[in-house]
Amino acid sequence: MSGSPPPSGGFTRRIGLFQATAINMSQMCGIGPFVTIPLMVAAFGGPQASIGFVAGAILALADGLIWAELGASLPGSGGSYVYLRQAFQYRTGRLMPFLFVWTAMLFVPLIMSTGVVGFVQYLGYLAPDLGGTTGDLIGLGVIALVILLLWRGIEHIAKITTVMWIVMITAVVLVIVAAVTHFDPDLAFTFPKGAFDLTEGSFWMGFAAGLTIGIYDYLGYNTTAYMGAEIKDPGRTLPRSIVYSIGGIMVIYLLLQIGSLGVIDWHRMLDSTDIASSSVASAVLQETWGKGAAQVVTVLILITAFASVFTGLLGGSRIPYDAARDRVFFRAYGKLHAKHKFPTFGLATMGVVAAAGFLIGRHTDLVTLIQLLTTVMILVQAFSQIAAVTVLRKRQPTLPRPYKMWLYPLPSVVALVGWLVIYGYADKNSPGRHPIEWSLGWLALGCVAFFLWSRFEKVWPFGPREINEEYLAGATAGTGAADGRAPEPDPR
Repeated sequence: MSGSPPPSGGFTRRIGLFQATAINMSQMCGIGPFVTIPLMVAAFGGPQASIGFVAGAILALADGLIWAELGASLPGSGGSYVYLRQAFQYRTGRLMPFLFVWTAMLFVPLIMSTGVVGFVQYLGYLAPDLGGTTGDLIGLGVIALVILLLWRGIEHIAKITTVMWIVMITAVVLVIVAAVTHFDPDLAFTFPKGAFDLTEGSFWMGFAAGLTIGIYDYLGYNTTAYMGAEIKDPGRTLPRSIVYSIGGIMVIYLLLQIGSLGVIDWHRMLDSTDIASSSVASAVLQETWGKGAAQVVTVLILITAFASVFTGLLGGSRIPYDAARDRVFFRAYGKLHAKHKFPTFGLATMGVVAAAGFLIGRHTDLVTLIQLLTTVMILVQAFSQIAAVTVLRKRQPTLPRPYKMWLYPLPSVVALVGWLVIYGYADKNSPGRHPIEWSLGWLALGCVAFFLWSRFEKVWPFGPREINEEYLAGATAGTGAADGRAPEPDPR
């Protein structure tokens, strides 16, 4: 691609559009929809909960177009890490990419911990007498097993993840077919009084909560952006893979949501003693095809939950490794296992955080865990990338942009409004949990860590600012000063 530097780290561009779209969809459709349908119904107070999945798709699409422009013009390995490094290097050095890695060390394993919470919930269908302490121990054991498998350096991981993907798709298709063949429109489309009263504040609180759950379910539409150095013709493939995956998953989610509501009375999803509130897919299968079929599909869902944690920690542990190797994070995270060649410190850290997140989700609720991970992610990744598109258009106007955001800057505005709604309502939708305060505290702690790290490494603000416009056509690393002056030296 014109203006694109050669892939780094020995990567080759071998992933085409079909593979890229499948990769995104496999990350998007994990355990999420199986555990969040009752949460969405609770947020809206009725079967109008489908609004949440549509709203989540709109936000995902608007934000996805931001990822599309950045990924097409900066097709390197690392995703947000690359975009923030390129956009904000002129004034704040390595602060923004450092803070991204810092927050990713929290929100990535928290996302994985929701999969373990879902695992234990569905296990409760097969073992109704499963106690709280036993469930905690099983969940921690699942995380330990994932870390052990990854620690031993499994070969042929691609084949393993392919099998897990087939299992996941099988589970989704079976639930949809069971729901569609036994669909009752009176159950799905009988709404409570005032369900669509936009003048009520309760509607907008429910909308904000549903939007949070919805965007959580769509997370993963940007997976191929982190693999930019391995994508064929990234200027065309990356934007299309993002848009296609969001559209495809929206159809799947709406079929699951509406289909489940057409089989299970939505009031059952609000009853904590009913299996429909914790294992709605199992309830759908039991209601339609009987308990035996429900048990089989529940086993498939357990495998899906395990797969989502396995693949998530596999990829997430590489984020601090790449940054450390590029001298943008603590050096300890840049070391590989001597024999199996995986990032030991990153994997261990994320495993510990995932375990802590699982216990938080178990002893509060899944909504609190989702609110916490989204608020942390929004601060550095979502808000910063919205700004990065505009900053790069001004700072690097000659940067090759095979894809430019449609209707710019409208998608940026829509994404900003959506993220602000989620962030602004976070405390109200998690009363007493203070996700906003926790996210701000984590960010502040990250700033302190950056200044300690930068002082040790002697980089900005304790050393020269390094400008690297590597993606500009004809530019070479270390050239292109921010203010027209001669470039500052790169001590590396």
